[in-house]
Parts: sequence; structure tokens; C-alpha cells
Amino acid sequence: MDWGKVSTDDLIDALREVDWSAPPRPLTEFFSRFTVPRSSAKWDSRLKCNLYYYRTNYFILIVFLLGIGFIRKPLAIIAAALTALSIAFLNDSFAITFNEKVTRTVRQFSPQLAAKMRPPIAPVIRGRPSTKRAIHICGHPRWIFVLIFSAASCVLWFTSCNLLTVLWALAIGLLATILHASFRTPNLKARLNTFREEFREVWRNYSEL
Repeated sequence: MDWGKVSTDDLIDALREVDWSAPPRPLTEFFSRFTVPRSSAKWDSRLKCNLYYYRTNYFILIVFLLGIGFIRKPLAIIAAALTALSIAFLNDSFAITFNEKVTRTVRQFSPQLAAKMRPPIAPVIRGRPSTKRAIHICGHPRWIFVLIFSAASCVLWFTSCNLLTVLWALAIGLLATILHASFRTPNLKARLNTFREEFREVWRNYSEL
């Protein structure tokens, strides 16, 4: 897979649609071979490949840096958790799994309430349902939950610590992610994984025809 031809929008869509439950890569692999990219094109391709392949590691790294910066402030730790949850809701796989688990739990106590939490029926276009349907959580559009958890985390950030400290912790996390993705040499596993994901996407599109 030629990551140089992958646009930023395509990378964002891939990160949004990829399976959220993939475990992080081992630390021995994450902190192994680093080299300087030989050209801007090589750097661009390497950055996109590593951001996709080590996505779980980067997510944990940023949340860890946010949490470790406020280890003595419980509200800030809760704010970091809510921030991580609001970001995770942007992933289709996580949002669908979260909705299924919540609905299943509610159904055990109140089947009537669980029935109200069902998402609306997808519209039918030319005799077939729309393949690009909106993700719903508990019967409501996903963006509502993203907005609620983001607002709650912002309130906790403001009340628990200085906003400048939050920005510094977030900047350090993003800088560490970009530096690692820029200098970590893509290994054979990363290339094989991206080829496998590309094949799955092609097969998924073929099966929908």
C-alpha cells in the first residue's frame, strides 16, 4: 500500500472506521528501530503509516501524559478519561459496541426503555438501504454524546487545574506522537497489516455489490 497516495481525509476515515479493540503494539516493537526519513515524500508516507499502525499506542500515550500531569488532582484524571471517551466515540466500531452493551444492559432491567433506544430505520434508496448510515448511541446521534462528554471534560479541566497546563500536556503528547511517527521506521508487520486492511476494505465493498 502506497501511503504517499493516501490523503489526510482518507487517513481520518480509516482511523474512524477501524476496529477499536485492537491491542497496542508491544513496547519492544514500539521503541525499536528509528531512522531519519530521506525525503519529505518518505516522511509523509511514514507518518501516515505509523499513525495508522500504532494508533492504539498513540492514543494511550496522549491519555497517559494528560493523566500523569495531574496525578494529584482526581478531577483532572476524570477529565482525561472523559476526553478519551469523547474521542473514542468518534470511532465507528467503539460507538457501535458501546451502544450494544448499554442497550443489552438496559434490556435486562427495562425492555420498554431498551425498545425506545433503538436507532431510527435507515432510509431506502432505489430499493436498497443506504450503506452509509449514521451511527446512533442509545437511539440518539453519536455527535450528541461526543458533545456532552466533551463539554463535561472541559468543565472539569477548568475547575481542576490551569488551562495552560492542560494545553502543555496535550501539546507534549501530540509532539511525542508526531516525533515517534516521523522517525519510527515502518517494519514488515506494518506493511503487511496495511495490505491486509486494504484487502478487507476491497472485499467489503465487493460483498456490498
